[in-house]
Amino acid sequence: MKYSKIDSQLFIKNRKKYISNLKPNALAVFNSNDIFATGADSSKPFEQHRDIFYLSGVDQEESILVLFPDASKEAHKEILFLKETNEHIAVWEGEKLDKEAAFATSGIKTVYWLDQFERIFKELMVEAEHVYLNTNEHLRANTEAENREDRFIAWCKKEYPLHEVQRSAPIMHEIRSIKEPEEIALMQEACDITEKGLRRILKFIKPGVMEYNIEAELMHEFINNKSKGFAYTPIVGSGYSACVLHYIENNKECKDGDVILMDFGAEYGNYASDLTRCVPVNGTFTARQKEVYNAVLRVKKAATKLLVPGTMLNDYHVTVGKLMEKELVRLGLITQEDINNEDPAWPAYKKYFMHGTSHYIGLDTHDYGFWNKPIKAGMAFTVEPGIYIPEENLGIRLEDDVIVQESGEPFNLMRNIPIEADEIEALMRG
Repeated sequence: MKYSKIDSQLFIKNRKKYISNLKPNALAVFNSNDIFATGADSSKPFEQHRDIFYLSGVDQEESILVLFPDASKEAHKEILFLKETNEHIAVWEGEKLDKEAAFATSGIKTVYWLDQFERIFKELMVEAEHVYLNTNEHLRANTEAENREDRFIAWCKKEYPLHEVQRSAPIMHEIRSIKEPEEIALMQEACDITEKGLRRILKFIKPGVMEYNIEAELMHEFINNKSKGFAYTPIVGSGYSACVLHYIENNKECKDGDVILMDFGAEYGNYASDLTRCVPVNGTFTARQKEVYNAVLRVKKAATKLLVPGTMLNDYHVTVGKLMEKELVRLGLITQEDINNEDPAWPAYKKYFMHGTSHYIGLDTHDYGFWNKPIKAGMAFTVEPGIYIPEENLGIRLEDDVIVQESGEPFNLMRNIPIEADEIEALMRG
């Protein structure tokens, strides 16, 4: 890992929150992610399962966390099972956690090697009545590929068919959605690295630059600041490509007179940032480009103020849609007649603003959180309205990451990142 050591107190607090939601005499299991092969002896860089990381801080493969607060043995209330390390593994694969380092990372005293798992687990299951198993229940999850959690669930149900099975996902959605101060600090670090990336490319962009050149400049800045790189696949779309919501080819030339939409963010310590900025290739917006830009910025500022405790996300998105509707009429993109004749299931404004305004963010770019419960203080959201006009080869989206407060406006983690059109132009001029 490139990031600085995270205080184990964060993971101790997270486990306490999780355990407080368990039924009596219940045991919970969390598995690390697989290493995914790409062919021959190659594999993708390892990405830890966010749930086991959230609860333990362990950031390596072949790891298992077991939580059993009512275990008869004090040592078995929290257990880590890790891949056994030795000098040979250290030479070929690099340093892995030993028992002392695992305790320093997680605050968990009991650490066993993986080859002891089945024996110890049987001892625990004899005592337990309920077993909490972990599945990915994110609304947008693609669960087609089998993972270690899936294999473990199948094995556990086969070996222990009479235990009551419970779901960890609802608990994780609840507790992960509200950020601890340590988590907000990690997200702030990710946003600060993202700021450095943006300031770097504002001096770099000019007519003739390729979109992938911009992507490369960002990656340089991110890795140089202890990030693994992008928190998600970046979008660098100039001209018409800015109107393609998930454009990731980033392979076109940036031309004089076009605007580039750049949606990117650095990760830090497995926490994500998510930024969108739009800049003119030649350093100066046209009058029309600036008019659309400022319309989006007004909606973004107004939408941010709506993210307060008690707000329902569905109601919030309807309200933001009405704000955008007024701006689109002002821009001459839709008319009052269009609004009067609209399909309520697809309002007139959706022609130019077809996506949502906010999503949860944290350990995942689209983080855990409920959409059918009121917003609470400590939740983290993006705010990202946009206007996309294919007939004008113009797409504008502006996005920051914010933390909901007990009262007042959310705290903007990207408050220092340039966003005003005039400031963007001034920085591009150098």
